[in-house]
Amino acid sequence: MTEFWLISAPGEKTCQQTWDKLMVATTRTNNLSANNKFNIPDLKVGTLDVLVGLSDELAKLDTFVESVVKKVAQYMADVLEDSRDKVQENLLANGVDLVTYITRFQWDMAKYPIKQSLKNISEIISKQASQIDNDLKARASAYNNLKGNLQNLERKNAGSLLTRSLADIVKKEDFIVDSEYLITMLVVVQKTGYADWQKTYETLAEMVVPRSTKLLFEDHDSGLFSVTLFRKAIDDFKHKARENKFTVRDFQYNEEELKADKEEMTRLCTDKKKQFGPLVRWLKVNFSEAFIAWIHIKALRVFVESVLRWTEICLVFNRYGLPVNFQAMLLQPNKKNMKKLREVLSDLYKHLDSSAAIIDAAMDIPGLNLSQQEYYPYVYYKIDCNLLDFKV
Repeated sequence: MTEFWLISAPGEKTCQQTWDKLMVATTRTNNLSANNKFNIPDLKVGTLDVLVGLSDELAKLDTFVESVVKKVAQYMADVLEDSRDKVQENLLANGVDLVTYITRFQWDMAKYPIKQSLKNISEIISKQASQIDNDLKARASAYNNLKGNLQNLERKNAGSLLTRSLADIVKKEDFIVDSEYLITMLVVVQKTGYADWQKTYETLAEMVVPRSTKLLFEDHDSGLFSVTLFRKAIDDFKHKARENKFTVRDFQYNEEELKADKEEMTRLCTDKKKQFGPLVRWLKVNFSEAFIAWIHIKALRVFVESVLRWTEICLVFNRYGLPVNFQAMLLQPNKKNMKKLREVLSDLYKHLDSSAAIIDAAMDIPGLNLSQQEYYPYVYYKIDCNLLDFKV
């Protein structure tokens, strides 16, 4: 199960008591979830107006950073191609798997100094995520163009004999070259028509060289035959060949062009191999950076929402001047018991609902998210680590 519920609730006499009550209600008797404390440092609270505005900004930033995380993860899978079953082992945060990082979350003081204001920290994360998003677009565009050109060449070399490139099939000795009168032509013949071809090719035009046909290559359905004739008979030969359901390929042997095709294929293959390693390394590093930023956004949202809820409680019960007191907790629900877990949490924290109900419904307090469908008496945010569009 890769879904986590990040919740917080006001502390009892101590935050430890809040934690102990959750553990008793969800793990010790009924195994509803695996729980971990979620450590959020003492961030700078700021004014209520700033917190209310920041709450809405963080919600948008959360959505954006999550989208960047998913784009990097999905592109990692695309780049790995046939090895995409190994994508999960490359999606790490700070060198550990995502579940371990989340359950052992520690605020990164170096990246996001807690002496900065909450708004400054959110702006640092926003710039970081935007940079990763822009870099990904540029790198993906360059690599996709290279891969697309290579795939186009590979398709040309892997199609039917009617359309595929002949660079890796024909040789110089298969052709009469530099002759003023004679020309070697290539004809695609269905395998069922080999006998007909051998019987009729010399009579398709008046100037076909007898016994000049040769089978150069064949695939599942057809064969590629060479035949030599006088140049003045080309049009007549093509017409009669078409009537007999033989397909003449428009092809003239040009050693420089064939060499260029082969060199282009080699160059593209080499370039793709050269870019693959650095690109995967970039994706690994920046997936980690984006994912870490995303979880810090979740921490910021829990902090801001918890402060706003705590302020609400203080307003309702005239408890001014008290320090912010809440416990953030990370729950990994047991998939079979998610509904039961939600009921248990509701019972555990339903006493917090009365304070919210006292607030005038006409009051618009964006930070409290009262209009959202997923509003609970406790602060709640979901973290889903299933970041790919397919199962590996």
